[in-house]
Amino acid sequence: MKFLKFVLSITLLLLAAGGVYAHGVDEDTQTFLSGNSGVAFVPFLYIGAKHMLTGYDHLLFLVGVIFFLYRPKEVLLYVSFFTIGHSVTLLFGVLADMAINSYLIDAIIALSIVYKGFDNLGGFQRFFGHQPNTKAAVLIFGLFHGFGLASKLQELSFDREGLLVNLIGFNIGVEFGQFIALALVLFIISNWRRYPSFLKFSTLTNTLLMAAGFLLFGYQLVGYFNS
Repeated sequence: MKFLKFVLSITLLLLAAGGVYAHGVDEDTQTFLSGNSGVAFVPFLYIGAKHMLTGYDHLLFLVGVIFFLYRPKEVLLYVSFFTIGHSVTLLFGVLADMAINSYLIDAIIALSIVYKGFDNLGGFQRFFGHQPNTKAAVLIFGLFHGFGLASKLQELSFDREGLLVNLIGFNIGVEFGQFIALALVLFIISNWRRYPSFLKFSTLTNTLLMAAGFLLFGYQLVGYFNS
């Protein structure tokens, strides 16, 4: 029970951090990007890492993805599918200067959290008698998560000179932030699995994951209709 409280405390801290920094796009970051010109690989790498570490929707989805993965090979495989997906659309979305509505993209990202919680609860087999391809789902949702990252970057004003190099730096930073976040989540879940409370509270945890996804979905829709 003590370990469960520890897990919930860490989760609340992650969510609080995500809410405060709004995906890592704080005032200092906006000021830097507005005043920067040319190649700035290292600063963009830092911004990418901070963006992912404070991106609570991305982190919640990853928690759902790895929740029942026990073997390191499986974790690496699923995270690779997610990484490929969001890397492709992040680069393509910004380089092609696609007009992406961040509220709608974030609403889809919120639904990806709902999907993964529902999947972890065995909802597809129970209600539809069919299990979708989980690897394909992670890849597809990874594409939407990448568009979400691209939309946040496009909302900011920054110089287009050296854009490709800066984007590569940002993307590497995102992967670095993702690695740190996953290491923490894996540490917590791996230790939690040693306790009987893991299976006992797994249903509650994934139900809360779905509830968080629905909450974020509603929040984004309100933002869309009020914008």
